[in-house]
Amino acid sequence: MSNIFNLSLELPNEELFEPLLATSNVLIERIISTGQITPLGDWYDQEKDEWVILLQGQAELSYFDGSRKQLAAGDYVFIPARQKHRVEYTSVEPPCIWLAVHFAATAGLDR
Repeated sequence: MSNIFNLSLELPNEELFEPLLATSNVLIERIISTGQITPLGDWYDQEKDEWVILLQGQAELSYFDGSRKQLAAGDYVFIPARQKHRVEYTSVEPPCIWLAVHFAATAGLDR
């Protein structure tokens, strides 16, 4: 058994992606961010839907349409497949702990 809030004493300089459960249809991962952002000019354009909750820290997401969403611990978002988005900010202290669920798009999904 593990605890999602347990962090190593020394975190790497890059964002850390840890798969917790992976099947052909679903990926659940813990992401640890310590100030990392999406490089300027880059956009995430994912093939699968993503539901993500920020468990610790603060972050800001932006979308290709110009909208932005500030996140604090406990906030969650649903990002449909192919919705271009970026990470504009992640806190260093405390580090951001995300729980992300990636899954295949389903017709008629209640969003």
